[in-house]
Order: sequence, then structure tokens, then C-alpha cells
Amino acid sequence: QVRLSESGGGSVEAGGSLTLACKISNYDKRSACMGWFRQDPGQNRVGVAVLSSEDIPSYSGSVKGRATVFLDSASNTLNLQMNELVPEDAATYYCAMDADTWGGYDCRLPQLQYWRMDYWGQGSLVTISR
Repeated sequence: QVRLSESGGGSVEAGGSLTLACKISNYDKRSACMGWFRQDPGQNRVGVAVLSSEDIPSYSGSVKGRATVFLDSASNTLNLQMNELVPEDAATYYCAMDADTWGGYDCRLPQLQYWRMDYWGQGSLVTISR
């Protein structure tokens, strides 16, 4: 079965950098859409950075210019790098992926909704210390 296994996260100082990795297992196709979402307690998951099947990235306004999402095809690992972290970046981060290779929708933020994704990682808690 398809598995998304996250690594990285933890406590980061404000102004620092963060790298999250999501190893994709048992999936040898290119998903229509994959990316990173984050969730605050009691809130829905919102997209942070997503990547289309054409390798076109899209970022939320809150992280644009501070984040980079890319797929390492050799290891089938989806990565998220974020710089200049601020307290508002604290959340649980999830990697996610559409099971289909063609979705028929725009893999872009802010319009992409979390329910388009079929597979999810286990979540990585990120806290920001001042």
C-alpha cells in the first residue's frame, strides 16, 4: 500500500530554517498533485506548498518567498524547505498526495482544497521558539 513517511520538524527558533521530508513508498507513478499542508488545532488543513505533475510549484501567500517545495525523483521524496520562520508557522505539517496521475483540477494555492488529496503522512509538529 502507498505510504507517506515524514521526517524533520521539531522546535525551531524564530528566524531560523526548517526542512521537512516525505518519503513516498509503493507508488511508482507521478501524482497529479502533491504537497504540504498544515493544521492548527481545531482548524482545517490548509495548503502551504504544492507541486503539480509538471513540477510547477505553488505557495500560500503566508510562505511565498520563504518556502521551496520539490520532489527528489531519485529517492521519491517530497521536500519542503522554509526560511525566516515566524511564530505563525507553528503547526502540524502534513505531506499529501493525489492518488491519480491526472486530477482535472488546478494544483495551485490558494484554491486547492485538502480533500483533493488521497494519501497523507503522519504529521510533523513544528514549534517556533522566540
